[in-house]
Amino acid sequence: MSAFSVIIPARYGATRLPGKPLAPLAGRPIIQHVWERAMDSGAEHVVVATDDQRIKTVVEALGGQAFVTQREHASGTDRLVEVVETKGFEDAQIIVNLQGDEPLMPPALITQVAETLANTPSAAMATLAVPIADSDEIYDPHAVKVIRDHNGRALYFSRAPIPWDRTGQSAKRQSVAMRHLGIYAYRVAFLRRYSELPGSPLETLEQLEQLRALQAGEWIQVASAHTEPGHGIDTPADLLAAEEQIARYQT
Repeated sequence: MSAFSVIIPARYGATRLPGKPLAPLAGRPIIQHVWERAMDSGAEHVVVATDDQRIKTVVEALGGQAFVTQREHASGTDRLVEVVETKGFEDAQIIVNLQGDEPLMPPALITQVAETLANTPSAAMATLAVPIADSDEIYDPHAVKVIRDHNGRALYFSRAPIPWDRTGQSAKRQSVAMRHLGIYAYRVAFLRRYSELPGSPLETLEQLEQLRALQAGEWIQVASAHTEPGHGIDTPADLLAAEEQIARYQT
């Protein structure tokens, strides 16, 4: 297994669920679940990158590492850039960006995304995707769709239904597009140049930061996830669904 580290961006000021990383899930803060998943992945280092001292305090009480970044970062990736510069990671090191609202991300997928990048030397980034579940998911703007070429390289990501099927056969579209999972692996050298990439109108329109890299011509390798991840947490309803999923695991 290739060596890699995990950085977990965890922002306290989430719009739809303020204080989200510290919200209780099955009796523990969400950030604890995420940190434990990262620790179980085989990562050499796990660092939580946060904008709030309260989150840092919780992580350090677990015996983990946490770093309070500047508050004005535009994206989680920009927050990672500050961490790799401060911690002095070397250019060739692989960093997995595990979002702080993914308490049910299987450790195997954290490992898989790191291995995908390690096995694709020409790629700047790697990420994962799963099959589209149904036609509702195609039209759901919260389900990000991705189209790949025959070698797994990303062609485009969108919140819209892609590709557009003029025949109206949604089943055909489901066989082409995949649902993107918001987990990434990068080499540190790419993270250092990420903030210098030109502004992307695609990123602005879709509110998808990976489009900044894609529009700049960077290679994003997309692998089919070995297993389906659990619920990510964006809203109180997501938190309830995650509680139910954990309860099913424990019965």
